[in-house]
Amino acid sequence: MSDLTKAEVAEQTREMDLLRFATAGSVDDGKSTLIGRLLLDSKSIFEDQLEAVEATSQSKGYDYTDLALLTDGLRSEREQGITIDVAYRYFATPTRKFIIADTPGHVQYTRNMVTGASTADLGLVLVDARQGLTEQSRRHAVLLSLLRVPHLVLAINKMDLVDFSQEIYERIHAEFTQFATKLNIPDLSVIPISALAGDNVVNRSENMAWYSGPTLMHHLEHVHVASDRDLQDVRFPVQYVVRPKSDEHHDYRGYGGMVAGGVLKPGDEVVVLPSGMTSKIAGIDLFDQEVTEAFPPMSVTVRLEDDVDVSRGDMIARVNNAPKPSQDIDAMICWMTNEPLRPRQKLAIKHTTRTARALVKDIQYRLDVNTLHRDQETKELGLNEIGRVQLRTTVPLLCDPYSKNRTTGSFILIDEATGVTVGAGMINSGS
Repeated sequence: MSDLTKAEVAEQTREMDLLRFATAGSVDDGKSTLIGRLLLDSKSIFEDQLEAVEATSQSKGYDYTDLALLTDGLRSEREQGITIDVAYRYFATPTRKFIIADTPGHVQYTRNMVTGASTADLGLVLVDARQGLTEQSRRHAVLLSLLRVPHLVLAINKMDLVDFSQEIYERIHAEFTQFATKLNIPDLSVIPISALAGDNVVNRSENMAWYSGPTLMHHLEHVHVASDRDLQDVRFPVQYVVRPKSDEHHDYRGYGGMVAGGVLKPGDEVVVLPSGMTSKIAGIDLFDQEVTEAFPPMSVTVRLEDDVDVSRGDMIARVNNAPKPSQDIDAMICWMTNEPLRPRQKLAIKHTTRTARALVKDIQYRLDVNTLHRDQETKELGLNEIGRVQLRTTVPLLCDPYSKNRTTGSFILIDEATGVTVGAGMINSGS
């Protein structure tokens, strides 16, 4: 390792990319057991953790090791045997790093699922092979489609309880594939598994020789996500103005943030919004080294050739491909608090690194995530409900449609009195 240059180390780090995936399923579909199996079979848990789980399983009188105990960390969840909050788990294989968002299945926790899946590259929906598709299964698929999660895996779990039946697998496969045609799901895979026994999770199942597709872990390791990000439209929201004011970097001035879209390179002509001032990129710094390009989701510091006025909340873009500043926002919103959302309500809005105030002009309809019916008679949105809303902001937002860029196309709404996040939005358009 000592013979490698910093550039080579950085290149190797980029190659071992990160996959964020969200799990969803009905109660007792086995999500927590599946995640425990992934952690166990990928050797991502310590020996003492496994011993503790084995001891707890024995004390409960189980004749098997309850891998769900690895993930259901809250005592109240363990006692109920359900997952309530979003639990994030981290593990890695030699091929890839993973962040799992284990989301709850109940309809009353829709907001939690929206939170967990909002940044996911892949959605993993579990169904019980004995039950087949349920209303919750369809709702989870609708939410993942609404959140524009580009890859979806339907894991048909508990195949061991239906004698590894190919007929049952094919029936559920066909039913879900037909349902998915109504949704926006670019990439769909269906994998039969047994999380409890480990069939087709990490190791191929000898009990399902009729299945010729990949195991779940192989699919997660090799699904291609780099092309899901917008590499055409340069979007760099400025989070922080970097001025060290040290003897070594006395005149240093850079702009830190995470690349939300496109590829930035030294020499590129850019525009700073909303001022409209133009300049060229003098250099791009990553930690203590300079890089030749930056792309999503890298966090870097950009230096400009000219001393233009740039502050937090501004956005750097290409001159001929910049977002149009918008104050009238048309968006889908998931409402996350008990007090309903109503027209004329005033809230704070946070979009990328810019914060403003927003007025709710109109609620166009409430979406039934089970039937996709649009209730145009609604006057408000309640807790966990999703609807189409018109907003007017005090300052222009530099946004894109959510379908084009999930970072610049999303925002959160905040109660100014309490500072609590009360809504999450996905922008359809702005003007």
